[in-house]
Amino acid sequence: MYLCVVASLLLIVTARETESVSPCPVKSFIWGPGLNPKIVLPARYFYVQTVDSLGHNFTSSPGENVFQVKIFAPGEQHSRIWVQVLDRKDGSFIVRYRMYASYQKLQIEVKVKDVHVAKSPYVLEGPVYHESCECPESRPSEWLRHMKCPKSIPQIQHDLQLFQTVDLDRIAKEIPSRFGQRQSLCHYVIKHNKVYLKTYGEHVGFHIFMDAILLSLIRKVKMPDVEFFVNLGDWPLEKRNPGKNLHPIFSWCGSNETRDIVMPTYDLTESVLETMGRVSLDMMSVQANTGPAWEDKNSTAFWRGRDSRKERLELVKLARQHPHLIDAAFTNFFFFKHDEQLYGPLVKQISFFDFFKYKYQLNIDGTVAAYRLPYLLASDSVVLKQDSIYYEHFYNDLRPWMHYIPLKSDLSDLLEKIQWAKENDEEAKKIAQNAQEFARSNLMGDHIFCYYFLLFQEYASLQVNEPKVRDGMEVVEQPKDDLFPCACPTELSKDEL
Repeated sequence: MYLCVVASLLLIVTARETESVSPCPVKSFIWGPGLNPKIVLPARYFYVQTVDSLGHNFTSSPGENVFQVKIFAPGEQHSRIWVQVLDRKDGSFIVRYRMYASYQKLQIEVKVKDVHVAKSPYVLEGPVYHESCECPESRPSEWLRHMKCPKSIPQIQHDLQLFQTVDLDRIAKEIPSRFGQRQSLCHYVIKHNKVYLKTYGEHVGFHIFMDAILLSLIRKVKMPDVEFFVNLGDWPLEKRNPGKNLHPIFSWCGSNETRDIVMPTYDLTESVLETMGRVSLDMMSVQANTGPAWEDKNSTAFWRGRDSRKERLELVKLARQHPHLIDAAFTNFFFFKHDEQLYGPLVKQISFFDFFKYKYQLNIDGTVAAYRLPYLLASDSVVLKQDSIYYEHFYNDLRPWMHYIPLKSDLSDLLEKIQWAKENDEEAKKIAQNAQEFARSNLMGDHIFCYYFLLFQEYASLQVNEPKVRDGMEVVEQPKDDLFPCACPTELSKDEL
């Protein structure tokens, strides 16, 4: 209690001036994967929850600069670590940091003025590897344990149950013959923790996203030897009925009418890999840039996008008829003819974070599932989600009226659902909060790595013959890191890999 009083005195702003109490450093708590040296992520992160001297969690921001965070390598003259403290405005903070070199030891200090918070300082006994370091854990079970990955994922079990066995020699011939001319495919082999590929089709540029996640995984953990095909297009491909010689195709999107094996989307995958890099839209930054407080948000339903589906045309026409309820407009036209009298003028694209100035977010299919849904869930606006035949890897874990407000596929109940949300503000706010918690518990970087690894591990167990580097395949090289190379404790032999 004494430390809480001292911290309160050190905070210049008093409780009387702010009509609130001050944070108590010793009762506030810190947790998350960024405190475990064994968990290597592109951007490591942990959470700080503000608690007052009575043990009550703050539910609003105590001020974005209340916590001072310092992360450094003891004994090093310069620690090449980028740190960012993100205020979630609900009494909690995300601290994320990106390492650009590996260290034998790392120290994390979190303070309120000069008083340490919770169990700070945290000392991470190394080696603590940076993202570019290729020092894979040779025991996958240990990596899974440190990452706290689930033992199984229902969506993976659902997708793979149709394939009792996988004959690699057969699919290596049949899949390119069946899909290779009309679709864009990438044939991958992971062998001895090296990645090899061969592409089919004209538009294969999106293989860079798959390359990146595979290279990142093999830097972290010994992957199973596995051979598979990735669909690089939007639409899932395998439409045959169960039992009709199905071909296992990995896709970023699934549908009720196809049998593809779904993975996290390329968009979500890139946001995980490039967090604190060149991509600004990621799950952590969204949680810290959620717009005004709930009661101050614009109480109209909001949507921006292109004309990739007829339901979107109907949405924009409906918005022009009910501008007090819906703010929806097209940023460009590609699939349909632009009739300005029906749909209004095109509008400029805006920052995704400007979406969150609006209380109600509309999630309407594009060419397939709208890949913006993870970020809408992570905001503190409530999502109105269209019923759809398309789905991403996490959709089956979502519950209507718990994580989102459901809409009919033809949007015929849209006005009714918006009106319900307006008349039931506390219930709508609770749905938004549930969605935020879902995103934090299921869609962060560590969860995405777990999903990919478990997917390949389960799939590899179905293979009835040995994956092989086939004719025409090229090795996918790791990016060069000449400035800060890392020294692994022991180099893994070919037999170990």
